[in-house]
Amino acid sequence: MDKTALLKRAEEYLQNEKDEAFASEVREIIAKGDDKELEDRFYRDLEFGTGGLRGVIGGGFNRMNTLVVTRATQGLADYLTEQFPTKQLSACIAYDSRRRSRDFAYATACVFAANGIKAYVFPTVHPTPTLSFAIRQLKADTGVVVTASHNPPIYNGYKAYWNDGSQVVPPHDQGIIDKVAVVKVPKLMDEQEAKEKGLLVILGTELDDAYVRMVKSHLFRPELIKETSSAAKIVYTPLHGTGAALFERIMGELGLQVKTVPEQREPNGEFPTVSYPNPEEPAALKLAIELGKKEKADVVMATDPDADRLGIAVPDKNGDFVLVTGNQLGALHLDYILLSLEELKKMPPRPACIKSIVTTDLQVAIAKKHGVECVECLTGFKWIADMMRCFEKEGKTFVYGTEESYGHLIETEVRDKDGISAAALTAEMTLYWRSQGKSLLDRLEDLYREFGFYEEKGLNKYFEGPTGMEIMSGIMQGYRENQPKAFGGVPVISIRDIKTGFSWNADGSDKTKLDLPESDVLQWRLADGTLVTVRPSGTEPKIKYYILSRTEVKNGDLENARKASSSKIEAIMADIKKVLG
Repeated sequence: MDKTALLKRAEEYLQNEKDEAFASEVREIIAKGDDKELEDRFYRDLEFGTGGLRGVIGGGFNRMNTLVVTRATQGLADYLTEQFPTKQLSACIAYDSRRRSRDFAYATACVFAANGIKAYVFPTVHPTPTLSFAIRQLKADTGVVVTASHNPPIYNGYKAYWNDGSQVVPPHDQGIIDKVAVVKVPKLMDEQEAKEKGLLVILGTELDDAYVRMVKSHLFRPELIKETSSAAKIVYTPLHGTGAALFERIMGELGLQVKTVPEQREPNGEFPTVSYPNPEEPAALKLAIELGKKEKADVVMATDPDADRLGIAVPDKNGDFVLVTGNQLGALHLDYILLSLEELKKMPPRPACIKSIVTTDLQVAIAKKHGVECVECLTGFKWIADMMRCFEKEGKTFVYGTEESYGHLIETEVRDKDGISAAALTAEMTLYWRSQGKSLLDRLEDLYREFGFYEEKGLNKYFEGPTGMEIMSGIMQGYRENQPKAFGGVPVISIRDIKTGFSWNADGSDKTKLDLPESDVLQWRLADGTLVTVRPSGTEPKIKYYILSRTEVKNGDLENARKASSSKIEAIMADIKKVLG
């Protein structure tokens, strides 16, 4: 795009941006003659994708700012009005601790109000799962949470939800995208006017109370918690996010001792003590683990800034804390849930669990042992929620949903991942296995000896800037045109291309139509059962690889199985890195 076109787009932006902070940024860039920065901010519109918006905060059409947020909300309002032309519509809005989150949330509410849609806004920063819960409780027609989850401080985002509390899926996602694309000037109502007209309502504490009751209702052994809680210690960090108030309240009402990392307890969108507020990153749990060692904690827990993800670390026999991966915690949860349902004679009719296509196959083995169906879906929790809708139509009973990126769902009252309820279950699970003389690590090793040693590794590479998407597209196209014969010396036996919607054997035989929505994902099954997956991220400018391996445990020798698995994964990653350069 030449400079004249860029300046024309910048002028359009300046005419419509009501937030002077963002507008002045753009004027300063133009005055400086910073052509590179001007291009980055205006070469495209920040895409309203199937998950909403996510981008760097700043002025310009390719940034997160008030104009971009309000145009997105206008498109969402237009779509809702078209879908429900005779209904009095309502929306729920939540926001996290990030820069400008509250401002974006209220700007969203004012657009809804201007379109005659009643907006319920949480009074303070709140976890994403409470937004999903509120939509269902209030029977709202949509919802928005302003969050960029675990991204660095320069990012913010906007996720749109449907009337069942789940993120939007087809056909609604594309319908909203189409409406957003044609919005130029959003309707706006003054905040005070919206309140006076009853179109902007600040929520009270009743929803928090209901959410707390709901989380506690899904525990299996409250009497065990009551009997043993005084001897158990939990160290927790919300990573400067939204989780502390509800986490501490629930654990306190259960009688559990919680020590929250003081430096990370208060909401702070700068995330001053971590470089990356993601519980998947070992560095993010550094302060929590230090406090865990000092307090001799039974478990260290961390939620990400919007508290929809949970990460944990547990002490080994030497007192050193070991990070538990999302795949491992999901397997432990499923194992505990299913054995509890059996022990307590509460196994429901037609029980089924859900995992993403890049989540460990250990869950399949655990489910099979208990006679429970394990269903796969695409990556992204909206697809787990979509499968839950299918279960309701088919008469199946949802018992658990998870994805490898630290997302877990215990309950049906929420239709998104829930780090708070997952933490409550994890606390109970820790106490249960301790009552059996075991730690969570001991139980995980039991599962490995029974089903085989499962190990999962990921590899990501970022491609920023105008050419990033083109580079990632080229990588995917290269694989499709020249399918790999092997990874790490292990032959490929079958291929699954979810973009084309087919799977087939490496020799070209047995081509089969997939029962999955289209997505730019390639998977290769290797001769030893290992699964290698590649996909561009849907929320960040990066390409993601997943390696899911299983190694037989001979004569209970986990150490040798670990060594064999590590060597295999290392060789596979070396082949992947050749493609990435």
